[in-house]
Amino acid sequence: MSSRVFQSVVLQMKDSTDRAIGVIDSEGTVVACNELSCIGEHWPAAVEAVNAGEGGVVRYEGRTFKALQGWGSQFDYAAFAKGDDAEARTLCTMATVALNGAKTYYEEKHDKATFVKNIISDNILLGDIYVRAKELHFISEAPRAVFLIRQVETTEPALIDVVQGMFPDKQVDFVLSISETDVALIKQLSDATEGKDLYKLARQIEETVTEELHVKIVIGIGTIVTHIRELARAYKEAQVAIDVGKVFDTEKSIINYENLGIGRLIYQLPTTLCEMFLQEVFKKNPIDSLDQETLFTINKFFENNLNVSETARKLFVHRNTLVYRLEKIKKLTGLDLREFDDAITFKVALMVKKYLVSRGIES
Repeated sequence: MSSRVFQSVVLQMKDSTDRAIGVIDSEGTVVACNELSCIGEHWPAAVEAVNAGEGGVVRYEGRTFKALQGWGSQFDYAAFAKGDDAEARTLCTMATVALNGAKTYYEEKHDKATFVKNIISDNILLGDIYVRAKELHFISEAPRAVFLIRQVETTEPALIDVVQGMFPDKQVDFVLSISETDVALIKQLSDATEGKDLYKLARQIEETVTEELHVKIVIGIGTIVTHIRELARAYKEAQVAIDVGKVFDTEKSIINYENLGIGRLIYQLPTTLCEMFLQEVFKKNPIDSLDQETLFTINKFFENNLNVSETARKLFVHRNTLVYRLEKIKKLTGLDLREFDDAITFKVALMVKKYLVSRGIES
C-alpha cells in the first residue's frame, strides 16, 4: 500500500482543521500526516491500543485512533487525529471514511490480492483479467492450487493470520478472507507438484491451525490450474469438495476434488431424479426396510471388494453366515451383491440415499 495515497487524503483535510491528522501502520510508524514533521515517528504502544479496540475508536496518549478496513484480525493501518475530545473523534471518523475509500480504490487498481479475490469470486471479466495482470506485472501462467479452509463448530478470526504466517510471500501466495468461517489460499506450485503434495500441504495447514487455535477445520482442494483465468473454476471445485465431502466422506477433514468420484456426479443431480432412481431400484422393498446390521454387512462387503471370505473374516462370522445374509438381501431387494452390476447399482443407491437425507428428503 502506497503512503502517497494516504498523504494525499490527509493533506486535503488540512484546510478544514488545524489539528494533526494522519495514518500509522501496523508497526506504529507514522506513514502519512498533514504535519510533515510527524512522518516517520514511531509509536509502538499505540499499536496495542488500536488492536485492543477491535475496530472501534480508541483514545491513547492525547490522540484518537481508528483502524482502517483490513482482512486480518490485526490492523494494517489506522487513522489518527490529535486530541481526545469530541472534535478529535469526529475528525478521526471522517478521516477513516476518506482513507478507507482511497485504500479500496488503490487496492482495486494496484493490489494483487484484491485482483486474485476478484478472479475467484467471478467479479472481473475475462478480458479484464489479461489487462489487469499486465498492469500488475502478475505472472499469468504458473501452476497454482486453491485451498478452501473452512472452520466448523466454532469460528476464530485469527485463522487468516495463522495461514498468512505459513505463507508470508504476498507476491506469490495469496491468503484471502472469504467469510467469517472461510479462508482461501491460492498457492503457486512447482511444475512437478502432484495431488499427494497438495494433501501434504493441506495436512500441514490443518496441524498448524489445530495446534495454534484449537479449532476444527475442513479443507477443500481444487484441481491444479496453469493459468489465472482458471482460478475461479478451481475455487468452485474446492467449495464442491467440501460440500460433497460433508455428505459422502464425513470422517475426512481434507477432501480433494479429484478424488470425489461418483459422489461429485450424484451431488449435481436433481433430487426428483434421485427419488425416482431409488423407487426403480427398490421395487420390492424401500431401502429403509434394511436394518443397521444388514447395512453394516453391505458396507463391509463393499470395503473388501465383494470378497466373501475376506468380509466374513473382518466381520468375525462364518463364510456360510455371510452367504446367508447376502441371500437375504437378495430376497429383500432383488439385487445379488455378489454380481458386479448389482453391487454397483446398490452402492450408487446408498450414496443417493445419503444425498437425499442431507437435503432433508426422506425417500
